[in-house]
Amino acid sequence: MKAHIFLVTSCLVAVGSALSQDPTFRLPETRRSSEAAAPTIAPGETLKSASVINDMNVVDNSTPIRAGDLISLRIVEDRKDAIQLRVGVTGDINAPHIGLVRAAGRTCRELAFSMKGQLEKSLYNTATVIVAIDQRPEDIGARRPGIGTREEELDVITVFGQVIRQGKYELPTNEDMTISQAILLSGGFAQFANPKKVKLVRKTPQGNKTILVNVDQIMRRGNLDKDIFLRRGDVIIVDEKTVNF
Repeated sequence: MKAHIFLVTSCLVAVGSALSQDPTFRLPETRRSSEAAAPTIAPGETLKSASVINDMNVVDNSTPIRAGDLISLRIVEDRKDAIQLRVGVTGDINAPHIGLVRAAGRTCRELAFSMKGQLEKSLYNTATVIVAIDQRPEDIGARRPGIGTREEELDVITVFGQVIRQGKYELPTNEDMTISQAILLSGGFAQFANPKKVKLVRKTPQGNKTILVNVDQIMRRGNLDKDIFLRRGDVIIVDEKTVNF
């Protein structure tokens, strides 16, 4: 008992000595178990809301997704972190395991259950898909005056004619896109397309310039040196084959 009292007294004396010698000395603090650390977000990043939801029934079912929205998406069975996807000007996203999926006009819950059905047809017996809107275009404009998502402010190209999905497509921000890649993005050539004479219409200071590209040689023969890199505002026109009877 005396040894125990002596040990405690020695510790108190040592602590008192440390405090008297160093005014900045502090005893270790014990964090209360009820306190949870708040999630940290690096500058320029947005919280991935889909990371904190686990039940599809509580996913938002009132706000329609719009082109330009930044959404987070998580497939629980993948056991991976949520990813963020920007809804393109066409209203589509490139969803994991599925590919292009229509997002604009649907609520997060509608999109989640649509993806759930597709995943359960081919990949999972039961799929749990979480979708959330992390950022809207007007949120960006509120923080950066003059910044919006009007079509003329985006890097967009247009594909017309004999392809599976005509429309406007947003150029990727972190890599170049070629004319053959744009054709693939639009679903590929339709049945009566003429892949040997694809028109690329480009705006120049001297006016519109039309370039004929043999995409058939690029795709079938690997002539990649003929695969033209696209610029903002380019228009691709795929004509029909000329058939002689």
